[in-house]
Amino acid sequence: MPESAPVHGYCDMRFQQVRDVFEKNLSEGLDLGASVSFTLDGETVVDLWGGWLDFDHDREWEEDTLVNVYSTTKGMTAICAHRLVEQGKLDLDAPVASYWPEFAANGKEEVPVRFLLSHQAGLPAVRKPLPAGALYDWYQVTAALAEQEPWWQPGTKHGYHAMTYGFLVGEVVRRVSGQSLGSYFREHVAEPLDADFHIGLDAALDARTSKLHGGLLRRGQDGEPPKLPDDLPPVLRQFMLDMTDPSTMTGAAFANPPQGRDEVNSRAWRGAEIPAANGHGTARSLSRIYGALSRGGAIDGVRILEPETIERAIGEQAFGPDAVLGGLPMRFGLGFMLRHDFMPLSPSPRAFGHPGAGGSIGMADPDAKVGFGYTLNKMQQGLVGGAGGFAMINAFYDAL
Repeated sequence: MPESAPVHGYCDMRFQQVRDVFEKNLSEGLDLGASVSFTLDGETVVDLWGGWLDFDHDREWEEDTLVNVYSTTKGMTAICAHRLVEQGKLDLDAPVASYWPEFAANGKEEVPVRFLLSHQAGLPAVRKPLPAGALYDWYQVTAALAEQEPWWQPGTKHGYHAMTYGFLVGEVVRRVSGQSLGSYFREHVAEPLDADFHIGLDAALDARTSKLHGGLLRRGQDGEPPKLPDDLPPVLRQFMLDMTDPSTMTGAAFANPPQGRDEVNSRAWRGAEIPAANGHGTARSLSRIYGALSRGGAIDGVRILEPETIERAIGEQAFGPDAVLGGLPMRFGLGFMLRHDFMPLSPSPRAFGHPGAGGSIGMADPDAKVGFGYTLNKMQQGLVGGAGGFAMINAFYDAL
């Protein structure tokens, strides 16, 4: 018999199906520890947490447990840029080089800011090999991106900027605002909303931060390719092999600079500002932030964006085969992934948000005024969300 896992929190009776799915994910081992939260027109209707911090079941997942959410961070980074746009401090159609002069090198002098947010800039990876630890040196990574030639002519295709997105958008935010991305997010988004989400985690918060168990696909110590299931489609198999080979564009996007297998749990990773990948937060924080976006940018009297800013942010910029993700069909707005059949964020065609490797996800549905967040510590399979999060979304909308 599957072992029952501790589950705590609140769930409106209308959404008992969500709790049922959440408990099943834990009891059947899809999740080890996790939290899930939904807001509906600004009201929290689901706020659950449960499971364990480790496989020995020594410590329970608590109400305020933080965990790394990988690319779910990208949506938080986008909010910062859009605040500057609506304040007239940043122009989406202006050249990046007008804010960051060094960026003009090697034919990038006319690349507009919007291409950084829509994954069309042609800079999904740093070309020259960077040493281990370079990920924590903001100026080394941004200088390397500024000096290099794009992998494709900007604007002619899109390809997921898995790690570079945060450095590119974050450097523009820094040049315009005078604040690092993490500091700007904390002051203008997290603190006003009382949202427990951090880009650059203070060491004092390590005590309530869960380790991530499992990791991104990597090659062996001697460079041997990973073992993959025999039934993988050929295109997906080739993509997964490329992802682990830093000599390819796709591999460099995920593995240059190189990262150790357990690096995501290190103090160096947690403390750095890596605005594409190292946000730490709770499901409640994500549902609150996206809950504000689902209501035109405000919740409980606190406004983070204007309605017209959100509409601009979720306008489609790119849709089709992704040049980095092995041709997977991706649909991007300005910093957010948009709903389509491959990314079924909700039944609403205007839903938007961002998932993270391993299964975390944040989402806003402006039609139903739903905000959603899901965090977990056991990596699930899938580059664009995991089975657990989408199952709870489906259960919520079935009840709604």
